Amino acid sequence: MTIDAQSRREIRARFLKVDTANVADVMDTMGLMDQSLSPEFRQFTGTDKLAGWAYTIRGQMVPGPLGGDEQKMQACQQVSEDEVTVWSGDGKGVCYFGELIALGMRERGAVGALIDGGIRDIHWLHKMNFPIFAKYRTPTQSIGRWRVTGFRETVYLAGATSTLVPVSPGDFILADADGAIVIPARHVNDVLAEAERLTAQELQLRAELNHGLTLSDALAKYGHV
Repeated sequence: MTIDAQSRREIRARFLKVDTANVADVMDTMGLMDQSLSPEFRQFTGTDKLAGWAYTIRGQMVPGPLGGDEQKMQACQQVSEDEVTVWSGDGKGVCYFGELIALGMRERGAVGALIDGGIRDIHWLHKMNFPIFAKYRTPTQSIGRWRVTGFRETVYLAGATSTLVPVSPGDFILADADGAIVIPARHVNDVLAEAERLTAQELQLRAELNHGLTLSDALAKYGHV
């Protein structure tokens, strides 16, 4: 699915106005019932939701000498506007991502990161207000321990209701206080439209509950609360 830059930006802005809970409910009705990521993922930095198009990066534990990670630099230099970098790999106890990489990616228009591993430089990342969801924090660098082995290809992250959730370039990532979820590219428009409808319905429902509508009447009227 090819979408021009303006449309990508507009879709992202609309996703920022809906919650992961509504998106998850919508995808359940579409038969996409295993798109939520493991509850181990949590927000470490940034005050905003994480929302953007997936730019995938894969790596693995590979012992080696200290020095730069050329493949990581190549991957980071190709990130585009309104993208979330999605980092996958078998790293244990090491940092995939820190302040300097975040600065470089933000300059290229990246809007956050989702990391199946660790981060560091949290103090400085907070100052950037750069939304990052990750599994853990650690001061230990990846250089000499873990390296990037591929990017712009399908990766697999730990799931909430399944062992793994595939994430392909161009899928949409949404994460908030309830957790993180992956919307497959081919379903983005349909999921978004229905999530917006559900969000508007919930706003109406809340208003009616605040004006005396009972829970039983709400269930009878809306069928889902």
